[in-house]
Amino acid sequence: MEDTAHIVVVDDHGDIRDLVRQYLEQQGYKVSAVESGAALRRLLEKQAADLVVLDVMMPGDDGLSVCRQLRASTGIPIIFLTAMADDTDRIIGLELGADDYIVKPFNPRELLARIRAVLRRSGNPALQVSVASSKNVRVGPWRVNLGRQEISGQDGVGISLSSAEFRLLKVFIERPGLVLSREQLLDLTVGRTADIFDRSIDNQVSRLRKKIEDNPKNPTIIKTHWGGGYSLSAEVSLE
Repeated sequence: MEDTAHIVVVDDHGDIRDLVRQYLEQQGYKVSAVESGAALRRLLEKQAADLVVLDVMMPGDDGLSVCRQLRASTGIPIIFLTAMADDTDRIIGLELGADDYIVKPFNPRELLARIRAVLRRSGNPALQVSVASSKNVRVGPWRVNLGRQEISGQDGVGISLSSAEFRLLKVFIERPGLVLSREQLLDLTVGRTADIFDRSIDNQVSRLRKKIEDNPKNPTIIKTHWGGGYSLSAEVSLE
């Protein structure tokens, strides 16, 4: 999803909009650039977005107001662009639901790194909403019953998952194909950051593999990326 994500840049300065749009398009993203919160709302009525890069200081509805409006109706990730070095605006923005911020003037490469990090953490918002409203999800050869927290194969026999195994599998289901580090997986499953010696995610992955892999020592559903983490390689479909 990250490589084909649709990013919307909202800034009243045309030169900044053009700079960010051109740079992100060179990185393979689909980019829309608009000048105001009102233009953003019109755009989102016609097409979905995966992330919004939002200027704080704009005439009319400022970025904080636009963020508040977005959070009332959507979970689209938001990165603030702010000219204020003061912590107050940044803290308010994060409290309103922004996912990250970057201070002007900024290096486009830093913005790109922050976009990639937020997209990895957030996954696909549309898929997450769909998963949340579904009772069953197909993951490769497995049928996942989200209500019962169990999986079943072609024989239809249910295999129960522990709460930790289920949370981990759900994180992978909502982010198919994305490489997730141990730190990201810990944050997404239990809401904390790992230290360098924390291997609890490795243990959870190992236990989950024993239930879903034909050969846990040569996994094909949850793959290991040495130095990078883990990813779900199986196809995901909703039932």
